Order: sequence, then C-alpha cells, then structure tokens
Amino acid sequence: MLELRDPPPTWEAFRHIPQIGCPRCDARHPGGPVFRIFPHHRYGCTRHGYWIGPPDINHPGPYLEIFPDIVAAQRRHLRLVHRHGWAAAYDAVLTALMICAHLWEQDPDNPYSTSVLALNQVVWNVRSFVFIPKNAERETFSASRLFAAIYPEAISIAVLIGSPAWRRLAAGDDEQLSRFTAVIGWRLGDPLYQPRGERDPIAHWIEQDCWRPPSPPPTTFAAAPGHRRPSHLDTTVTRANRERHDKAALWFSRKRRPGQAILHHRTVHPVVIREWSIQMERFDGAIWQSHAPHRFQPAAAPGRIGQA
Repeated sequence: MLELRDPPPTWEAFRHIPQIGCPRCDARHPGGPVFRIFPHHRYGCTRHGYWIGPPDINHPGPYLEIFPDIVAAQRRHLRLVHRHGWAAAYDAVLTALMICAHLWEQDPDNPYSTSVLALNQVVWNVRSFVFIPKNAERETFSASRLFAAIYPEAISIAVLIGSPAWRRLAAGDDEQLSRFTAVIGWRLGDPLYQPRGERDPIAHWIEQDCWRPPSPPPTTFAAAPGHRRPSHLDTTVTRANRERHDKAALWFSRKRRPGQAILHHRTVHPVVIREWSIQMERFDGAIWQSHAPHRFQPAAAPGRIGQA
C-alpha cells in the first residue's frame, strides 16, 4: 500500500484517482473489481496487452491483440520516463495527446490539412471504430478508448517534446527551429511540415510552452479529498460523474468527434490550461487558445477568441 511506505512515495508521480487495472493481472484477487493507484506513465499492461488508460468512470479497457503498436508505445513511454524523469514525461505525453487530438479534430478538406494528416486520421478512425463500434457508442463509449487510438503517434511526438535538447532547438533561432520542425514533421509523417499561424497546436507549443518548465499535475492522491487515510479508496462513481459520462456518450453518438472528446477530458486539462495561459471565460476558449499561435502570423484573427 502506497500510503504506508516509509519514506513516502513521490505522490506527484501517481494519479490521484484509483482505477481498474488489467483484469488478468488482478484475476488472483477475488471479490470483484480491483482498484489500483497507477503512475502517470502507466497506460497499458505490456504483459497481457490490455489497455488501462487514463482514469475514467471505472469503464473496462479493451485488449490490444490486433494493435501491438499500442503495447510497443507503452514500452517506449517507459523508456522516456527512465531517460528524462516522470515530470518531463508527464508533460510531454499529455502535450502530445493534446496535439494529436487537435489534429484529429481538423477537417481534412481545410487548406491547412495535408494528405499525411488525413492518413493519420484514417488510422485513428480505424482504431476508434474497433474500440467504439458505430451504432454502439452509447454502450461502449469511453474517452479512455479514444486515448488508445492516438497513443502510438502521441508517444512518437512526446519523445521529442520531453527531451531538453530538442526543446532548446524548438526555442532557438531559425536554423535550430528548422531542425526541430524537420524531425517532428518526420514523426508526424509530413516531411514538409512548417509551423503555421492557424490551427497548429505544435506551433502554439513552440511559441508558448517549449521554453518553460513542465506543467505539474493539478493534484495528488495524498491531497485529494477522501484519500487521506491508508488504503481508503473512494471508487464510487458519483451521480454527477455518471451524468457527465452519459452526456458525453450521447454527444459522441450523434457527432462522433473524437478529438473534442479527448480535449474536454480532465486528463489533458493541465496542458490545455497552463499556469501561464491566457485566461478564458469558457473552457472551449481555452481549447481554441491551445492551438492558436501568434508568432507565425501577422495578428490574431478578430472575433475568434472563445470559439472552439
């Protein structure tokens, strides 16, 4: 039990909400579902190929037999933590997930999209339709499953975002920035990528975030209400959480906008609204702001603040 360790664990490295883990790992424990406190870098079980994902409303994750690249991405994620530490990896992976969610949300017919972006969207759509089949969204919807759809590509980007050397290049002069954009473009599958002034979350990160310290988790398990006593895990799903989930499932079944579902999930909030972010009245405005760079355009378009 984490609470009884002496010395105490680094609480910031763990999620503040207990969640269901791999059912095969927990099969030896009788008496119903087993809830665990996972570190921020644990998204899948590499032993049994099972998706754990970020905290959801106790929704079981899918097995990943037909998507070995997701399991491979978890191993790469662990290497990222070993190389740069949990804090850098936490910020980098959430930032990369946010970037992929923005790219998934873009209309492939708009002038800023590329054939490569459309190909990525096809791959993500295929995974999402396997995890959340069409016409069964109300029964199978889980934002955690949408995170699984973009996880391999997000980890590929996070390897750069989490590296101090690459962050220095992104914050450097034009020549250094060109080296960074060439490599991140290759990781996106777009060797011609250049930062643009509209709907570009990578350009926003270059402008606003790459030269700042990693954003920390908003809270810890030890500080969360109801989790102050040893092994006291509040695993109940509140009525408000259930209503919020049902509303999201209904909206997803009608619109099927996976990018928006990810961007509105509490997991990515720390990188959508950072300590130095411009304050917005609505969360939709914060989401828009997180992919609206100004350095790469003459001026911000009027009337766009607050629109998603």
